[in-house]
Amino acid sequence: MAFGTSSKMFVSTLEDILENTTAIDLNSDTFNIALFNDTITPSQTVASAATAFGAGVWASGEVFDGAEWPTGGQALDTVTFAPASNVLTWDAANEVSTGTSATLADIRGCLIYNITVNTPVDSQGICYLSFGGANAVTDGTLTVIFNAAGLIAFTM
Repeated sequence: MAFGTSSKMFVSTLEDILENTTAIDLNSDTFNIALFNDTITPSQTVASAATAFGAGVWASGEVFDGAEWPTGGQALDTVTFAPASNVLTWDAANEVSTGTSATLADIRGCLIYNITVNTPVDSQGICYLSFGGANAVTDGTLTVIFNAAGLIAFTM
């Protein structure tokens, strides 16, 4: 198994949003970012229930460190969903561990999931992001730096 090098939005989540099966609001809901190691192989084509934190491949392989980066991850800060020049972008501020003494190893990527809406899927995944290889921090601060183009960009 391998996390891989691709970053993808879940097709089933986009379908659920567009078909109004879920009330996920990309502009105002709360979203968590959870870290994962290389023991999982994510897929963008799984059913909605398998996108959720704690389900499918996301049921194992989480990387956390108590209060520094808690299990279940931490909330994304400054989430925005806005259009500009025919591109609709969903973005957030870079995420920094809550303390300065985090010890985290073999971080390969993350799951970003909704914690506001719990129907039809609790903790439904929005996307997963590959970090391109192993990352670690020992007794320090972890910062996840998102792409300058945003977490997800829809070109119209």
